[in-house]
Amino acid sequence: MNVNGYEIKPYANLKGADLRGADLRGADLRGADLWHADLRGADLRGADLRGANLVGADLVDANLEDANLEDANLWDANLEGANLVGADLRGADLMGADLVGANVTGTILEKKEEPQESKSLSEKFKELEEENKKLKDALKALKWTVDHLAQDL
Repeated sequence: MNVNGYEIKPYANLKGADLRGADLRGADLRGADLWHADLRGADLRGADLRGANLVGADLVDANLEDANLEDANLWDANLEGANLVGADLRGADLMGADLVGANVTGTILEKKEEPQESKSLSEKFKELEEENKKLKDALKALKWTVDHLAQDL
């Protein structure tokens, strides 16, 4: 997909891109680098921006309704007056972002849960036994060295 001369695709390099008023509905911009991009008034409804870099991006009056911004970096992004109705912002970094006048109705802002380890107790116990054996072997080697040094004195 080409918009304003820019190739719009996952992991695209769109640093500083001028995408003012662009129709990016449903665009796949996963992991895209939109550092300081101008997206004022852009239509990003339903766009996939998971993991995108939007540091310093200008999203004034942008429509991000139902957009997926999970794990996106929005440091210092200007979201003033943006429509974020139903947008998924789980794990997104909003440090310093300007949300004045933004519509955040129904926005998902829950903290992302860390994945739980799937190892069974028996697997963990086996790992601990192996680590214990290594430590015992190291201790034996150290004791042998100390004994031999003591004999030399």
